[in-house]
Amino acid sequence: MFCCSEGLAAAFSALLLTTLALTRSAAASCLLTGGVYLALRLFSLEPVSPQRTRLVVQPRGNPARIAHRGGGHDAPENTLAAIRQAAENGATGVEIDIEFTADGIPVLMHDSTVDRTTDGSGSLRDLTFAEIRKFNPAAKHRLWRDYRGEKIPTLKEAVLESIHYDLTIYFDVKGNADQAVAALKLLYLEYPQLYNSSVVCSFMPDVVYKMRKTDRNVITALTHRPWSFSHLGDGTPRFESFWRHYLTMALDVIVDWSMHNFLWHLCGVSVLLIQKNYVSQEYVHQWSSKGIQVVGWTVNTFAEKMYYENVLQTSYITDSLLEDCDPHY
Repeated sequence: MFCCSEGLAAAFSALLLTTLALTRSAAASCLLTGGVYLALRLFSLEPVSPQRTRLVVQPRGNPARIAHRGGGHDAPENTLAAIRQAAENGATGVEIDIEFTADGIPVLMHDSTVDRTTDGSGSLRDLTFAEIRKFNPAAKHRLWRDYRGEKIPTLKEAVLESIHYDLTIYFDVKGNADQAVAALKLLYLEYPQLYNSSVVCSFMPDVVYKMRKTDRNVITALTHRPWSFSHLGDGTPRFESFWRHYLTMALDVIVDWSMHNFLWHLCGVSVLLIQKNYVSQEYVHQWSSKGIQVVGWTVNTFAEKMYYENVLQTSYITDSLLEDCDPHY
């Protein structure tokens, strides 16, 4: 049932006042605010229960250690070897990236091209599964000598490997919402244990919304990094153009406000995956009061991990289970 919580009430008030200041029209302000309220009431999706979500996000009653891209510092990212190594190194779960080949096969790959991680070249959308299977996903990893013979795995192969090692899976969908939702729906039908051992997450609200609408039992998460349109992960501005920089900053403000006030409710998410620099005790408590779990990324130093485990008592995503390393964004 839709209810206007204190946070949503504040958001509607802010929207009303902002619209009133911009339009100087009480009628237009009320019409817009009322329209947004009605849309949320009609189209918002109910989240999975907080109790079940907590069991998945903290499966052993403690903050989970989730290997980012399978643990891309300790082994070649998004490979079966990475999943096995993550389990051996003490991970509770793995985050894996879903992309599609030219012939529609879901595979593990973070980028839309194979250039960065393999000895091949080209866009996944232009390469068949048979072609990408010939590439070596360990070719450019710092430990490539230890991982000869690896192949780019299918999504199903990765799921079976993760299930074998009793790892919670975070399915990171990069795009292609309809295709990804269809592939994941089949996986949940074939392996129903995934309902209690996985989370579907994405930066793209349409992916999360469509997944929840397709299957209301799937736990979903929105992934977010403030200022992502205007700045790179290390804080460097994306654009040299003055106008483009400040336009994207304005877009960032709108997206961040929408994320924290409307989108989480509309999409019926149970988890927020937030870039580590923006997570605090107050932030975790704020979302916990709404029944939402917070997971930080990428938490790559021993001190940060201790902070998450002992102070925040919140699960985190890391590139390495073994040592400190630079973060991936």
